[in-house]
Amino acid sequence: MASHAPDGSSERSCNAPILASSVATNATVSGKIGEETLESLMSGDGFVGNVHDACPDYAGKRGREKGQLIFDAAFESGNLGRVDVISAFEYDLFIRPDTCSEKYQLWFYFSVRNARKDQRVIFNIVNFSKTKSLYHDGMTPVVWSTSRPKWVRLPSQSVFYYRCPDHNFHYVMSFAFMFDAEDDLYKFAYCFPYTYSELQHYLARLGRMKLDFFKRDLIGSSVQKRRVDMITISNPENLRPNREVKMKTVVITGRVHPGETPASFVCRGLIEFLISDDPQAKKLRRHVIFHIIPMLNPDGVYLGNYRCSFMGADLNRRWDNPLPWAQPTIYAVRKFVYSIDRDRKSDLRYLVDLHAHSTLLNAFMYGNAYDDEERACQQASFPRLVNTRSSSFSMAQTAFNRDPVKVGTARRHLGGTLRPHTNVYTLEVSFLGFISPGFDGKITEYTPDTCILHFLRHSRVVFVLSDNSCPPPVVNR
Repeated sequence: MASHAPDGSSERSCNAPILASSVATNATVSGKIGEETLESLMSGDGFVGNVHDACPDYAGKRGREKGQLIFDAAFESGNLGRVDVISAFEYDLFIRPDTCSEKYQLWFYFSVRNARKDQRVIFNIVNFSKTKSLYHDGMTPVVWSTSRPKWVRLPSQSVFYYRCPDHNFHYVMSFAFMFDAEDDLYKFAYCFPYTYSELQHYLARLGRMKLDFFKRDLIGSSVQKRRVDMITISNPENLRPNREVKMKTVVITGRVHPGETPASFVCRGLIEFLISDDPQAKKLRRHVIFHIIPMLNPDGVYLGNYRCSFMGADLNRRWDNPLPWAQPTIYAVRKFVYSIDRDRKSDLRYLVDLHAHSTLLNAFMYGNAYDDEERACQQASFPRLVNTRSSSFSMAQTAFNRDPVKVGTARRHLGGTLRPHTNVYTLEVSFLGFISPGFDGKITEYTPDTCILHFLRHSRVVFVLSDNSCPPPVVNR
């Protein structure tokens, strides 16, 4: 949002931009990594390319007087690569591309401090790599402050998404904000954050509960040596190696794309339900073994990437041939899934990969298309069952395909290589929300609580006791 002179010419001029060091910037923008940057990254402590403690000068002012905002994104899951000062009340902000990749710029997460009370500003996010966006449909960024330590969405009347002539008519998202507490730290993000550390604290807390039907294992490690946890939920007699009964098994994976944070809240909702005292949860634990891998891309999550791993790979295009040194998390999980598939005492019924969608509303699934009519009917049964249980799920948006571009995804690769009775899906949940039937098109926004509680607890997880037969037709909801 540039200011303009009375004759219509742009007055938009700014001082030198604030950005990260040249070594760090080259690593993220050009895809090249110097030795110093690589050593920092491999240690797991570097936040390459993010601004740190940056206080841009404007109107000849230097130093850090009150009201000169200080920006920082050098923290876990942070992302902000550059700040241009347009005026005392307007800033252009540039998302840092995913590490070792130039393609993806969507996730942002940064902090601001040193504001005056009641200071008003306009922030412009100017370099999204996607043009389609839920910002068109009313989605807004989220904000947190030390006085209000709970993430909330900004009001929609303060957020604008438009083509900007000052940025070659690329789409820009601008939001107006007033700092209401002088000494607060404020944080802004694309959507509700869910970090690697948050997951580790959550799993540690569950471990301290000493539940006999809950087990946490280390299934592998990332390139930067972060944990890839797998939790197993089922009654203890089902987990004995010498059991006689063949057990139905479900595998859930999530956060292969690190910026898709709603997937983590959905996964947490599933876990909370399965360990609860709900009668159906108890029934599921008696009859089914659940293996849940909540975070397939911990390095990407930690570094604040949107789609890629530390090495710049989209891990959901690597399931067909993961390399143990470059994609160790996918390599380890694929090896585990194949071991279940071969195990004569395991009956792998479902594998569901959790994602979030940045351009569509509702929750929906992608499944595989098969020429065999019986298998195609079997593949459609689970989405139809979910459709009967969840008001946020859309059968109309659910699709079954064999798109060649998706060959390396978990859905396409595992759906074509596991035994025919195993159903593999991608579950997508909107970054924004869903349209409930009978509410005249009104959008119900997702929050961490509704992702955790509404979608999976209230849908009552119908994975399992279906015999995979074709259900009767169900009216879309």
